[in-house]
Amino acid sequence: MARPDLPPQEGLLMELAYLLLMTAAVAAFVAYPFWGKGRRTVAEDPAVAALEAAREAKYREIRDAEMDLATGKLTQDDYERVNAELRTDAVGLLRDLDEARDRASPGNG
Repeated sequence: MARPDLPPQEGLLMELAYLLLMTAAVAAFVAYPFWGKGRRTVAEDPAVAALEAAREAKYREIRDAEMDLATGKLTQDDYERVNAELRTDAVGLLRDLDEARDRASPGNG
Protein backbone atom coordinates (compact mmCIF):
# COMPACT_ATOMS: atom_id res chain seq x y z
CA MET A 1 0.00 0.00 0.00
CA ALA A 2 1.43 3.30 -1.03
CA ARG A 3 1.13 6.15 1.39
CA PRO A 4 -0.77 9.07 -0.19
CA ASP A 5 1.82 11.68 0.88
CA LEU A 6 4.68 9.90 -0.97
CA PRO A 7 5.29 9.89 -4.69
CA PRO A 8 4.38 6.52 -6.33
CA GLN A 9 8.02 5.42 -6.72
CA GLU A 10 8.91 6.03 -3.08
CA GLY A 11 5.77 4.22 -1.97
CA LEU A 12 6.81 1.23 -4.07
CA LEU A 13 10.27 1.25 -2.49
CA MET A 14 8.72 1.31 0.99
CA GLU A 15 6.48 -1.64 0.12
CA LEU A 16 9.50 -3.53 -1.20
CA ALA A 17 11.45 -2.74 1.98
CA TYR A 18 8.58 -3.97 4.17
CA LEU A 19 8.26 -7.11 2.06
CA LEU A 20 11.98 -7.86 2.40
CA LEU A 21 11.88 -7.21 6.14
CA MET A 22 8.88 -9.52 6.62
CA THR A 23 10.46 -12.21 4.44
CA ALA A 24 13.67 -12.07 6.51
CA ALA A 25 11.68 -12.25 9.76
CA VAL A 26 9.68 -15.27 8.59
CA ALA A 27 12.82 -17.02 7.32
CA ALA A 28 14.58 -16.43 10.65
CA PHE A 29 11.55 -17.72 12.58
CA VAL A 30 11.36 -20.87 10.47
CA ALA A 31 15.12 -21.52 10.54
CA TYR A 32 15.62 -20.84 14.27
CA PRO A 33 15.02 -24.44 15.47
CA PHE A 34 17.81 -25.65 13.18
CA TRP A 35 20.48 -23.21 14.40
CA GLY A 36 23.16 -24.84 16.49
CA LYS A 37 22.25 -28.40 15.54
CA GLY A 38 25.91 -29.17 14.88
CA ARG A 39 26.60 -29.35 18.60
CA ARG A 40 25.96 -32.73 20.15
CA THR A 41 24.23 -32.89 23.53
CA VAL A 42 23.68 -35.73 25.96
CA ALA A 43 20.05 -36.06 24.84
CA GLU A 44 21.18 -36.62 21.25
CA ASP A 45 23.44 -39.54 22.16
CA PRO A 46 21.91 -42.68 20.60
CA ALA A 47 22.68 -44.86 23.63
CA VAL A 48 21.03 -42.38 25.99
CA ALA A 49 18.03 -42.01 23.69
CA ALA A 50 17.60 -45.80 23.50
CA LEU A 51 17.78 -46.14 27.28
CA GLU A 52 15.29 -43.31 27.77
CA ALA A 53 12.89 -45.05 25.39
CA ALA A 54 13.37 -48.33 27.27
CA ARG A 55 12.73 -46.53 30.57
CA GLU A 56 9.46 -45.09 29.27
CA ALA A 57 8.41 -48.50 27.96
CA LYS A 58 9.14 -50.06 31.37
CA TYR A 59 7.09 -47.35 33.10
CA ARG A 60 4.22 -48.15 30.72
CA GLU A 61 4.50 -51.82 31.62
CA ILE A 62 4.29 -50.95 35.32
CA ARG A 63 1.19 -48.82 34.73
CA ASP A 64 -0.33 -51.60 32.61
CA ALA A 65 0.24 -54.10 35.41
CA GLU A 66 -1.46 -51.73 37.86
CA MET A 67 -4.40 -51.42 35.47
CA ASP A 68 -4.56 -55.20 35.04
CA LEU A 69 -4.78 -55.58 38.83
CA ALA A 70 -7.52 -52.94 39.02
CA THR A 71 -9.55 -54.61 36.27
CA GLY A 72 -9.13 -58.10 37.70
CA LYS A 73 -6.90 -59.48 34.94
CA LEU A 74 -4.19 -60.18 37.55
CA THR A 75 -4.54 -61.62 41.02
CA GLN A 76 -2.80 -59.80 43.87
CA ASP A 77 -0.10 -62.51 44.02
CA ASP A 78 0.54 -62.33 40.27
CA TYR A 79 0.62 -58.54 40.41
CA GLU A 80 3.17 -58.52 43.23
CA ARG A 81 5.43 -60.91 41.32
CA VAL A 82 5.13 -58.99 38.02
CA ASN A 83 5.49 -55.63 39.75
CA ALA A 84 8.66 -56.73 41.56
CA GLU A 85 10.21 -57.92 38.27
CA LEU A 86 9.27 -54.76 36.40
CA ARG A 87 10.58 -52.46 39.12
CA THR A 88 13.83 -54.41 39.34
CA ASP A 89 14.23 -54.02 35.58
CA ALA A 90 13.39 -50.31 35.85
CA VAL A 91 16.06 -49.75 38.51
CA GLY A 92 18.63 -51.46 36.27
CA LEU A 93 17.59 -49.26 33.35
CA LEU A 94 17.92 -46.14 35.49
CA ARG A 95 21.44 -47.16 36.53
CA ASP A 96 22.38 -47.84 32.91
CA LEU A 97 20.89 -44.51 31.88
CA ASP A 98 22.90 -42.63 34.50
CA GLU A 99 26.09 -44.34 33.35
CA ALA A 100 25.34 -43.59 29.70
CA ARG A 101 24.65 -39.93 30.49
CA ASP A 102 27.93 -39.72 32.39
CA ARG A 103 29.83 -41.21 29.43
CA ALA A 104 28.06 -38.92 26.96
CA SER A 105 28.40 -35.69 28.93
CA PRO A 106 30.57 -33.06 27.21
CA GLY A 107 33.06 -32.96 30.07
CA ASN A 108 33.98 -36.63 29.56
CA GLY A 109 34.96 -36.62 25.98
